[in-house]
Amino acid sequence: MIGSASTSNVRTAPDRVLVDIADYVLDYEIASERVYENARLCLTDSIACALYALDIPECVRLLGPLVSGTVVPNGARVPGTAFELDPSTAAFNFGAMIRWSDLNDAFTAASWSHASDNLAGILMMADYLSRQRVADGVQPLLMRDVLESLTKAYEIQGCLSLENDCFYNSIDHNVLIRVASTAVLTHMLGGGREQIIDAVSNAWIDTSLVAYRFAPNTGSRKNWACADASSQAVRLAMMAVRGEKGYPTILTAKKYGFYDARFGGKPFGMTQPYAEYVIQNSMFKFVTAGMHSQSAVECAFRLHPLVKDRVDEIARIEIHGHAPLIKVMGKTGPLYNPDDRDHCVQYVVAVGLLCGRLGPPELEDGFAADPRIDELRSKMVLDEDPRYTKDFYDPDKRSSANAVQVWFRDGTSTPKAEAEYPLGHQRRRSEAIPMLRAKFKTSLARRFQQEQCEQILKSCDDSSAFDRMPVNRFTDMFVPVGA
Repeated sequence: MIGSASTSNVRTAPDRVLVDIADYVLDYEIASERVYENARLCLTDSIACALYALDIPECVRLLGPLVSGTVVPNGARVPGTAFELDPSTAAFNFGAMIRWSDLNDAFTAASWSHASDNLAGILMMADYLSRQRVADGVQPLLMRDVLESLTKAYEIQGCLSLENDCFYNSIDHNVLIRVASTAVLTHMLGGGREQIIDAVSNAWIDTSLVAYRFAPNTGSRKNWACADASSQAVRLAMMAVRGEKGYPTILTAKKYGFYDARFGGKPFGMTQPYAEYVIQNSMFKFVTAGMHSQSAVECAFRLHPLVKDRVDEIARIEIHGHAPLIKVMGKTGPLYNPDDRDHCVQYVVAVGLLCGRLGPPELEDGFAADPRIDELRSKMVLDEDPRYTKDFYDPDKRSSANAVQVWFRDGTSTPKAEAEYPLGHQRRRSEAIPMLRAKFKTSLARRFQQEQCEQILKSCDDSSAFDRMPVNRFTDMFVPVGA
């Protein structure tokens, strides 16, 4: 006999997390010009990373329309290319470019992430909407609107990641990109509170394994996973404003909701309300290595002059790091591809000691064949410094500190090189800004003629004119001559 017990199908109010996100996107007003200044830096730095990736064949082969020859009227312009695409495909293209060289800014938290990945969907959607508006005789969106949306996406993603460790539950952090981007994109499309809640509820449903970021399966998917999330965010937002319904208790529903099915039954912890914190505390990157190792590579660069002529005399290399560094990037054995290498602290430190530099060319197979690299890797010892770990998670520091010391066979050693805060950290912002400009300028020069580079730099240097610039005019500046 079948039992009489059944499950109630009564839908209750939406989960608090969904409501808080919608209310923040709709109601929060950014008043600080400093926040907008940081947003401009994040935007131009992300574009610099994207343009650099156009030199990498593995990235370029993924770009363009899904079906060759597809023409999209008033399509979004993908910076640095001739492509005019639907906003979802454009977001995938631009997102892959932003992340590919692993140089875009990062945010340290329980779920470390790159909030700048959100720019892909935001800028491509804003460009698409602006071109549609101009065609209809309506005023386009302005770059100030892009900066506001970018700031809010950073904040949503970062605040969700502060206490909630996706990786512990084998979930990739691209779910946070999908959630944050979906929320702001739905608002950009004119969606109201209910539509944002519906769209964001759909964004939580799709989660992916994080295996492709860790040994022994590290591979190039880590470079386009968040691009895929950005593309999905565009689609979910557009579906929501067309009436697609959501799932109000997608997080808290028993057994099948996100918490029970994917997060070990634990609800999210939220340490602070959404405001303007994350975009002001993101860390810029200057070497093509995982975010946890930026300061370790910096230490290796400092020691390079002391060891470059004594490589054969090295007996031991000590790397003192925080726990996330060791967990994410401590890797022994063969390294099969560039993505394996930039997520191996032993590899990036070895290259830093040998060469005093680290860029995409130093991750390729030909360079990696240098036998000295693996020889140095075999001599490395990783040791956790509890203070570094504590400061990594401290919301007032988020230091990502590491140290490196080299010992020689005769018993002598280099000084212990320590970097409490990587160059791109907020506490070193004045030191980093000239290097960010140089990074942007160099990346522009790789793609455009001098006159075009000067026009872009002039437009980006004038904050007032930048904020008032129509989005479609901004993206037009990044179309190669003759395209």
